[in-house]
Amino acid sequence: MTDPVIRVLDASNVHLFDTLPDPLGARAGHARTTHRPEWKRVALRDGAVVARGAWWGGPDDNTPVNINWFDVGEGEEEAGAHLLRTAPHQVELELNLPAGWRDAPVTRAAGETRLRAARAAGYDVLVERFMYRWTPDCGLPRRPGRLKFAAEPDDAVFFDALRRIHSATLDAHALRAIAEGGLDQAAQEELDFFHWCPSPREWWQVAYAPDGELAGIHIPAHNPAGPCVGFIGVVPEQRGRGYAYDLLAECTYFLVEQGADFVAAATDQGNRPMAANFAKAGYPVVRERVNLVPGERD
Repeated sequence: MTDPVIRVLDASNVHLFDTLPDPLGARAGHARTTHRPEWKRVALRDGAVVARGAWWGGPDDNTPVNINWFDVGEGEEEAGAHLLRTAPHQVELELNLPAGWRDAPVTRAAGETRLRAARAAGYDVLVERFMYRWTPDCGLPRRPGRLKFAAEPDDAVFFDALRRIHSATLDAHALRAIAEGGLDQAAQEELDFFHWCPSPREWWQVAYAPDGELAGIHIPAHNPAGPCVGFIGVVPEQRGRGYAYDLLAECTYFLVEQGADFVAAATDQGNRPMAANFAKAGYPVVRERVNLVPGERD
């Protein structure tokens, strides 16, 4: 068997990317995603594509934010690992998989092949997530009417709220940031993401409890693929009252009032309280995602 050859694509040969079978339905999942040809790479063996990866970033990003499309042919784990290992940008890898992918033999085998290839390339699983997509057919969630919502122009208010929220968080990305640089880093990473989104800053909202104390924040947003729940967070001292649902319902209404005909969202599978709130608000799980991060390099 010949060694795989890695090829960086461009406009003249980007069609090669589409020659690999798609048992996980990634193409449909990326129907609204724009990938730059020069950020796509394939592994060829005897002229045939046996692995592929698409690095992705926003329209103004000079370097990729993540790898959000990674496929490996059956028995080609080493070719997939080589594709990742030799890439110039070592960024987070998102394996986008069908909902319940472990329940069907074909999708389970395909998903586990990709996981083995990623691990062989030095990637570690950070978290598995549920991916949601609300549409009008789901019906608007009930608004409890308990919280008072308001725009807040001062980023410092959100920074302080994020520090408080992440002081007792179940979110794996936040916990990783805290381990690296403390609560300030976790809060700043969230703010940087909110500002990176192309949606207006004026959409960010704080929420106050009936006693006038801060209950939490919600960030209705648009990412490059469309409207999404950017963030839902309740400060620790207000938890246990079900306010995360109130925030999610308000966020949904807000985006619909801005013209959204769907709303994307996600949460860690280990965050069972938030997953329950998405279910209560009528958000169906449409896909699952395994987030992997590159390990330390020698």
